[in-house]
Amino acid sequence: MRLILAEDDPMIGQSIRDGLQWDGFVVDWVQDGEQAKQALSYAANEYALLLLDLGLPRLSGQELLVELRKSGNTIPVLILTARDGLSDRVAGLNSGADDYLVKPFALEELVARIHALVRRSAGRGTSDIEYGALRINPLSHEAWLHDTLVDLSAREFALLHALMEQPGAVLSRPQLEERLYGWGQEVASNAVDVHLHNLRRKLGADIIFNVRGVGFKVVKP
Repeated sequence: MRLILAEDDPMIGQSIRDGLQWDGFVVDWVQDGEQAKQALSYAANEYALLLLDLGLPRLSGQELLVELRKSGNTIPVLILTARDGLSDRVAGLNSGADDYLVKPFALEELVARIHALVRRSAGRGTSDIEYGALRINPLSHEAWLHDTLVDLSAREFALLHALMEQPGAVLSRPQLEERLYGWGQEVASNAVDVHLHNLRRKLGADIIFNVRGVGFKVVKP
């Protein structure tokens, strides 16, 4: 799952990014509101959620949030801020935020809120994503085929998660790379192909279908 984090404090930003990456997320970190606005305008569909600090330079988090909603951008937004006053929370939620978490917070609570918001935006009541006999749980990073647990690496799971977020939809190699790797991470030219090969070996070649010249999609087992 790829997230964008808008946080201007270097220590807090690095701590959040490192913690979420350790938990399996891909995190792109920006340190002012204008950078966040540009990133979301170029790659809005690649992000599952925006983690937004209110006290950003150049363009405040509140101003960015208002602009996003006015433009029709419906990305789930979780505000992360030290402002704990009732008026601040109400203003953030009324501006279009989906949730509000006051600093300092435990990483476990942040992860739980991220998954809850993504579930809600997808219209799911549980963490499990099912497609035929294939089922994954993004919270526990587990996958099952015909109720049998399948051992997947972190990258393999992330790849399967990306395909199952839009079951039946075809995702190109560049789109899959966007889901697997954040800014600044080196990507070998055949990295996605290697992970796809391993995934098809473990799940069955007929479950991950190659639409020649276009990309890949998951087929209901």
